[in-house]
Amino acid sequence: MASAALVPAGHRRRSFIYRVLDGIGAEWGTVDGVAMPLGYGRGIETETADARRIGLVELTPLPRTGFKGAGTVDWLKGQGLTIGEPANIAYPQAGGELALKLAATEIFLIDDLAATGTMIERLDAAWQWAPAAPRPAMGYPMPRRESHAWFAVTGERAPGMFAKICGVDLRPHKFENRRIAQTSAAKMGAVIVRDDLGGVPAYHLLADMASSEYLWGCLLDAMAEFDGAPVGLAALRRLAGKG
Repeated sequence: MASAALVPAGHRRRSFIYRVLDGIGAEWGTVDGVAMPLGYGRGIETETADARRIGLVELTPLPRTGFKGAGTVDWLKGQGLTIGEPANIAYPQAGGELALKLAATEIFLIDDLAATGTMIERLDAAWQWAPAAPRPAMGYPMPRRESHAWFAVTGERAPGMFAKICGVDLRPHKFENRRIAQTSAAKMGAVIVRDDLGGVPAYHLLADMASSEYLWGCLLDAMAEFDGAPVGLAALRRLAGKG
């Protein structure tokens, strides 16, 4: 539940752009110990309708991690993950998480919208160097929670918006669900993942954390002609049938 009394600065983890979000009326709540913008004061029904048209969601505080290098995929499979052979595909996991296969030996993991962090915490804790050589090939951790901002763009008008800032054609009939594009968006490197929610086109956007405020502003500007608006995590969960 959102709380008017919650102050994001009092949380160890919060949005990199929390001051910007405060300025546009973010209503904050605690999700798995982090401060999250759950809404923007328009009500859950209105924000869900906005998300069906075109909405922008801040997900950066939520759990994610990564592993890279020789042996990474075999090690993750040994930990119970399901990962196929083709790269640039997002592989869904039993708990709703996504394993983004960016290359043959590189996996970027993002949490489910429930945001318990259970699988990601387990994997981060499980990875340890073998005590002595010869050490098995099992890749190495990548601190994705510290390196990448995580936004979601949802709605029927999202592909039209992306056409303004990205060279990849993200229209549903051209870019299949669970596909990944490693590309440029708003003149910066980005990973875009299609992951539809409740039959509505939805795209995860992962990019350099230090450029979060710039990218957020670019997205809002590009969305303006499509009547886009920021929406909170509560509306995203409602769209996915999880709230």
